[in-house]
Amino acid sequence: MPIYEYQCENCSRRFEVMQRMTEPLLATCEKCGGHVRRLISQTSFVLKGGGWYVTDYPSESRKKAMSQEKSSGDSKSTETSTASTTTEKVSSTESKT
Repeated sequence: MPIYEYQCENCSRRFEVMQRMTEPLLATCEKCGGHVRRLISQTSFVLKGGGWYVTDYPSESRKKAMSQEKSSGDSKSTETSTASTTTEKVSSTESKT
């Protein structure tokens, strides 16, 4: 059930009411009896996870950024494995002397 925000034109009180979409709009303020009007307010609706347009059909700039992230992640793992191999070679050389 949606939550609608109203404001009283007489006392300027703002309040929220949970109403069905089929219910009529409120007309009067419960506190002062003044005329109320429904406001347009922001929603708290957020799409997360996969399966949405942004994640499934990215723009060209987003595609480039994602490919750069993947390639930089691969190069970091290669650098780490190369460094560990070099350390192993140095250790084995030192033990022979």
